[in-house]
Amino acid sequence: MSPSPKLDGYDRAILRQLQRHGRMTKVALAEAVNLSPTPAHDRMKKLERAGLITGYRAQVDLRRIAPMTEVMVEVTLANHRAADFRRFEAALEDRPEVCTCWALGGGVDYILRLVVADVDAYQRLMDEMLDSDLGIERYFGYVVTKPVIDRPARIPD
Repeated sequence: MSPSPKLDGYDRAILRQLQRHGRMTKVALAEAVNLSPTPAHDRMKKLERAGLITGYRAQVDLRRIAPMTEVMVEVTLANHRAADFRRFEAALEDRPEVCTCWALGGGVDYILRLVVADVDAYQRLMDEMLDSDLGIERYFGYVVTKPVIDRPARIPD
């Protein structure tokens, strides 16, 4: 990974605006950060090339499309060799139910964010993962009852 470029106030303002409104026009972005359109667009392209902007996506309210259950799962592996972590992480890549996976330091090895049809689908998924010999020693699942805050991390000043 190449080093990140130095960011000034305009760059940070552009990043903040794009986090909130990814589909902004060049003119709207320029107005929001108090630049003219061409410099604002050039800065945005520079931030993309530097890898600071990794993509654009829509936030979709899945609950309005179909029934779904979100589950946060703590996973602890039985062994802690590098190969054990690689095997577990590789197996998650092929599971569309796994929306997010964080590796942690401390008493728990991973936290997963799963989206499944219902609690039964969650349990079937966990049973499959246990049967797949991924080295899971224990897991604890927590059903999300409602989202309270879900926003991107704040860009520092």
